[in-house]
Amino acid sequence: MKTKSFLSIPVIVVILIVVWLYMRKHAVDEHIHDYAQIEADGVLRIVTDYNSVGYFVSGDTIAGFNHDLIQLLKSYIPFKTDIQLEASLEKSIEDLEQGKYDIVARNIPITSALRDSINFTEPVAQNRQVLIQRKKEYNDGVNPIRSHLDLAKKTLYVPFKSPVILRIQNLSHEIGDTIYVKEDPTYGPEQLAMMVASKDIDFAVCDEKAAANVAKTLSEIDYSTFIGFTHLEAWAVRKDSPALLDSLNVYIKRMKETKAYDAIYKKYYK
Repeated sequence: MKTKSFLSIPVIVVILIVVWLYMRKHAVDEHIHDYAQIEADGVLRIVTDYNSVGYFVSGDTIAGFNHDLIQLLKSYIPFKTDIQLEASLEKSIEDLEQGKYDIVARNIPITSALRDSINFTEPVAQNRQVLIQRKKEYNDGVNPIRSHLDLAKKTLYVPFKSPVILRIQNLSHEIGDTIYVKEDPTYGPEQLAMMVASKDIDFAVCDEKAAANVAKTLSEIDYSTFIGFTHLEAWAVRKDSPALLDSLNVYIKRMKETKAYDAIYKKYYK
């Protein structure tokens, strides 16, 4: 007696579903690059930016707050580090999300807008944004702006997709007038400060620590007018790296309790 062929169809369907689920899970597992995968590779891939506070060359050595903090972190983690440089914060986050890097180790202001795309680590520093402008003697006798109300109708230059844009927009609402924002796709805050000094532009926004460093060599600039309140800054990891985030937070908390971290912070932030 022949078995009707249609009786085998449900079995085939079940097999196909099982195979598809297995392949799908295998593909997802290959995409995940959390702590376990990093530990298996033995390399933690880090991207940071080159500037006068976080990462720079001093003589024949590399220095900077984030550089020194990464070196301190290496005493806690059980694998090597691969450090790459990228000027653009937006590009750094994009590459992070695509799996090119595991950590963005630069001073990123903790904002609700960025929380949608990245997970912030335990804060590593505090900072605040300041207005970069020229001093009176370098600005045709015009006094620097001290009141936020005087920013009405002014154009402030910031790096492309800078987190400070949201703060400037809020400040515009606070004063009840328009503050124009010009995003520069090429230059970072320190380069924009140099452009203010050379009179290529009139105003830029920069974090206070970077501004203080730039001012050491550019006597023309004034950075005494605050754009925002003191804010926390942190590193970032992907949304799908919860184990890495938890481990980093443990390491950073431990680091912040050490004299070594205090020495690093005082060196670059005091």
